[in-house]
Parts: sequence; C-alpha cells; structure tokens
Amino acid sequence: MFWRKQRAAIEGFHPLHRALVLERWFSVSLPRDQWEPVIQSLARHADVVKRRRWRISPRTSRVLVPMLRVLAADMPAEGLLSVALDMRGETPEKTGTPRQVQVRRPILSMNEWFVFDPWLRMRAELRDGSVVELAVTDRIRHRKYKKRNPRGKVKYKHKTKTVQLVSVTRRLGKDAAPRPPGTPPPRWIQVRVKDGNRFMIRANAKLLGPLNDDELRERILHVSTEPFRWTPPGAPVRRAQ
Repeated sequence: MFWRKQRAAIEGFHPLHRALVLERWFSVSLPRDQWEPVIQSLARHADVVKRRRWRISPRTSRVLVPMLRVLAADMPAEGLLSVALDMRGETPEKTGTPRQVQVRRPILSMNEWFVFDPWLRMRAELRDGSVVELAVTDRIRHRKYKKRNPRGKVKYKHKTKTVQLVSVTRRLGKDAAPRPPGTPPPRWIQVRVKDGNRFMIRANAKLLGPLNDDELRERILHVSTEPFRWTPPGAPVRRAQ
C-alpha cells in the first residue's frame, strides 16, 4: 500500500520532475514562465517521497533551482531557458580509459582513470539581447594501486580527487558596446573575451572539491557575475536581431 501511494504521488509530479526521479536526468528548453511549475513540483518532493530509491539529489534544490530563479529574473517572458541536468553519477560513457602510472616502492603498481561528469548545463536568452550559457562539470581522478607495507603485506587502495569546473559564457547583443571592468577578477577566476559582431565574455573557474552544494552555488554565482561586469547597470545594450 505504501509503495502504491508513493508511486501515485510521483505520477502527480511535473513530467520533468518525474523524469528526474525515474531516469535521473532531463534535457529541455522551455519559455521562462513554464519553469515555475517545475520549481513548484520539485519543492514538494521531500514532503511526498520517502523511499530512498526515489529521492533526488540535494543539488536540485540547492544549485539548480536558485540558478533557474536568477536567470529567469533577467529574461523576457518569451525567452527560452534550456537546462540539461544529469544526476546519474559516474556512468560508462563518462569514464575514460584506465592507464598505468609509473610508481616507486613501496607502491607496486597503479592504474589511473578520469571521469568527466557535465551534470549541469543551462542557456538563457536575456531581455537585453545577450545569451548566457553555464556549465558545471565534475572531473574525478581515480587511482587504484597496490602497495606493500613495512611488514611485507600487500594492500590494495583506491583514492579519488575531484575538481569542479565552472564555465559561464555571455554573448552580448549585436553591436553592443562593452566596457572593461575597473578591477580585475579574483585570481581563481579566468576571464577571456572575444571581439566580433557579438562580443563574448567567458569566465572559467577550477574548484578543488567536492564542495558542498551551498558553497558550490555561491561559487557559481560569483563566476556568473564576471561577464556582467562588462556592461554596468544602465549601459545601453542593443537587442540581438
């Protein structure tokens, strides 16, 4: 009976919420206002679903939802907001080929491989005619090695190291007139610009992680502010044609 109630509750979720519960991912583009029903559906999840197999990652409420609200606040009603969210974790297609690493005693052998997990991608059409693209990727290095301890016993160990990559790109409207900000970005953020018909600013950060979700969200927001420092509030920006 409990299982049936849980299943019935899931069937009442928004289709994207339901896909996240059952398949652990979704990829879709919707007009700005059509994201609000998704957010409201996600907000009910913890109160309705109790079974562990149907829980969703806290990243959904602590990272995805805040970023949806931040981007939507600067969009026109007809603007498209695209999201690709992948909560499947480490899957074969994200996993690189293992390779042997040269070692020194007491380590006898070591295999190393990387997992690249681009778990969040977003694209928003803003009301000033610019387009913002955001990507968050977990790069996880795995090392599995064989080691002989001082007593001669051989042990196997497996260690991981996670780096979280954040990239935010803003393409300005056609013929926009950006201005370099008066101060440089923090040292942990790299900013590159590309001139042309549509000026582009890209901010990248490499974060030693894994950070907790709240800290990661704040870092993403910090990186996201850099492309907007090139067009101060009140500066005229033409809409793209």
